[in-house]
Amino acid sequence: QVQLVESGGGLVQPGGSLRLSCAVSGGTYAFSYMPMAWYRQAPGKQRELVATASSSGDTSYAGSVKGRFTISRDNAKKMLYLQMNRLNPEDTGVYYCKNELTGTWGQGTQVTVTS
Repeated sequence: QVQLVESGGGLVQPGGSLRLSCAVSGGTYAFSYMPMAWYRQAPGKQRELVATASSSGDTSYAGSVKGRFTISRDNAKKMLYLQMNRLNPEDTGVYYCKNELTGTWGQGTQVTVTS
């Protein structure tokens, strides 16, 4: 059974940066074969897709974060990352990583952008 554990959230001022990490363990398939994604959920809003990283290394981004966020993966370490730059208050929310192959979610990590 795949398990995902996010870390790296916190409180940051507008214009600041954070790097989120997602540690992956377990499961039948090698991590390198797993398409992965970051989602976020702002207070009172639906969960939305932020970025994806396919098993072949292709990436995609929501329009609201393109050019500011970078998704990456280290297959040897079984880690997924989200580098977030130029953060603004609209980026506030709980960030989740998801294994798109198995549908498994992590527990989430809180990101709060405020002055």
